[in-house]
Amino acid sequence: MAIDITAEVTIDRKREDVAWFAMDPENDPVWIGGIVEAKMVTEPPFGKGTRVARVAKFMGRRMEYTPEVIGYEPGKLLEMSTDVPFEMTIRYEFEDAGDGTLARVRVQGEGSGFYRLAAPLLARVVKRNVSSDLRTLKRLLESSADTI
Repeated sequence: MAIDITAEVTIDRKREDVAWFAMDPENDPVWIGGIVEAKMVTEPPFGKGTRVARVAKFMGRRMEYTPEVIGYEPGKLLEMSTDVPFEMTIRYEFEDAGDGTLARVRVQGEGSGFYRLAAPLLARVVKRNVSSDLRTLKRLLESSADTI
C-alpha cells in the first residue's frame, strides 16, 4: 500500500515570505517537528539538484536521510525525493490566498518491509505530523513580523 497524504493551511503572510522561510533548510528544525538537524550538502545556490542532509526522529526512531531537490520554483514550489527510510517524495506548494498564503505539503511514498506492513498506520502518523508542522509554521509566521 502506498502512502499519499496532503495537508494545507492558510497563513496570514505574503506568499514570498512564507515560501522563503519554509524553503530554507536552516529553518527545517524550527517548524518541522521531526527534524532535529538540516543542512545543505551541495554548494549554493539552492535549487534543483540541491541535497539537504536531515536528521529526524520518527515513530521513536532516529533517521538520517539526504533528500534531493527535484523541483523548484522560488516562492512557489519545492519538491524533494529520497529513498531512505523508504522511497518518498515531499512537495511543498505556496499559493496566493487573498492577502495570505495557502501552504500545502504532500507526501507520497512506497514502503518496503516494515514500512509496507505499517503503511496504514504510517499514513495516519505522517498526516498528523505534517498537519502539526503546518500549524507551527502558521503560528510562527503570524505571531511576529520579525520572524523572517
